[in-house]
Amino acid sequence: MERVDLLVIGGGAAGFFGAITAAEARLGSKVLIVERSSQPLTKVRISGGGRCNVTHACFETRPLSTRYPRGARALLSAFSRFQPSDTVTWFQERGVELKTEADGRMFPVTDDSETIVHCLMEESRWAGVGLKLRCGVDALERLPDGEWWAALSDGSEIKAAKVLVATGGCRSGNIPALLQKLGHEIERPVPSLFTFNVDEKWVHDLSGLAVGDAEVSVPGTGLKEGGPVLFTHWGFSGPAILRLSAWGARELEERHYAFQVRIQWVPGRSAESLLEDFQKARQNSPGRLVTNSPQGGLPARLWEALVVRAGISPTERWNQLPRAQALVLANAMVRTELPVNGKSLHKDEFVTCGGVDLKEVDFRTMESRVCPGLYFAGEVLDVDGITGGFNFQAAWTTGWLAGQAIFRS
Repeated sequence: MERVDLLVIGGGAAGFFGAITAAEARLGSKVLIVERSSQPLTKVRISGGGRCNVTHACFETRPLSTRYPRGARALLSAFSRFQPSDTVTWFQERGVELKTEADGRMFPVTDDSETIVHCLMEESRWAGVGLKLRCGVDALERLPDGEWWAALSDGSEIKAAKVLVATGGCRSGNIPALLQKLGHEIERPVPSLFTFNVDEKWVHDLSGLAVGDAEVSVPGTGLKEGGPVLFTHWGFSGPAILRLSAWGARELEERHYAFQVRIQWVPGRSAESLLEDFQKARQNSPGRLVTNSPQGGLPARLWEALVVRAGISPTERWNQLPRAQALVLANAMVRTELPVNGKSLHKDEFVTCGGVDLKEVDFRTMESRVCPGLYFAGEVLDVDGITGGFNFQAAWTTGWLAGQAIFRS
C-alpha cells in the first residue's frame, strides 16, 4: 500500500494551490493529487470565456468579504492572511502578470487561461506534487493511529498522514456521503450563479444585446442588483443577473425558479422625468419618428422593442404621440416585469452554494473540527461568491491557508 504525507482529493484551483503550498512549505514531502476526471484544472481553463478571471482588484478585506453571499464572516479573517494582492504577487513571482479591467476583474495579460494552468502545473511539478487522473476516492477512513486510509477508484489503496478535500461543489459524486459518514454536516447544494429563462419572443429577438447599466429585482423579496444585463436566446444573463442569482440562490430555488423579474432600464430615473425628455423631443424634433429617437441612453434595439410593446406605431412621430402612450413607454423603461420560468447554469462559472458546514471548520487552518488531519479548501465548503473572480479568490485563499497549516500540526 502506497503511503503519502498528504492526499489531495480534487485537481481544481483549490486542490492545486493547497498541494503546492504544502509541498513548498515542507520540501521533500510526498504530496499526491487525485482527480476523478481526465483533465485537471477544468474550471480554470474555461473561466472568463477561456481567459480565466483569476481574482478581483478588491484589496480591502472587509469590502472583499461582502462579495460572498455565504461565508462572508468566515472569510473575513481568512482574507486578512491571504487576499487578492497576495494572489497577484504569487503569480507575479512565478512569471505571470495580471491586468485589471474596468469592472475590477483581473486576468492574465495574455488573456489565455492556459497561462494560469501552465503556471500551476509547472509549480506543482517543481514542488514534487504527484498527480493521478481518472482516479477518484471511493472510501475514506481515519485509522486508529490518526492516519488516513483511502480506497481509490482504480482499485488501489493509499495511506496518508493528512487529507485535503478540494473536490468543488457537493452537487454530485460520493464525497458528500463520505464526509457525512465521517460526521460532517453538508448544507444542501443548489446552483448559485445562473441565468434567467424568459419565454418572450421580443427578449429572444434581442439576443446578444448588452445594456451597460440596469437595475434588476425580484418583487416580493429583498433581492436587487445593478449592472450590465445581457439579452440571450433563452432570456437574461450578465453580471447583474448573475449577482442576483447568487444572493437569491436558495430563495429562488424554493420558488422552483418561477418568479417575476423587474428591470429598471434607466436606473435613477422616474417615469415623470422621462416624460419631460419626451416633451423636449416633441419640441425639438416634432416630425421625427419615435422609434428612431432613443431616450434615456437606451440602446436603439431595446428602445425600438419597448416602443412596440407600448403599442406605439412604427410610423408614429413625436408630435403625434398621445400622452397615454408616452406614459406607457416611460413606465416600461423604469419597470419592465417579465415571468421567469427556469434557469440555465452559467457555463463559465458554474458554482453552487452549500457544502461542508462552516461551523465544523477552523478557518485559521482549514482543518476539520470533527476529524483531525482532515482539511478543506474551495467550493466543497458552504462558501460562494458573486461573479467577478471572487470564487477563485476563495479557492486560492482557503487552499493557501490549508497548505500552510497541514505540516505544522
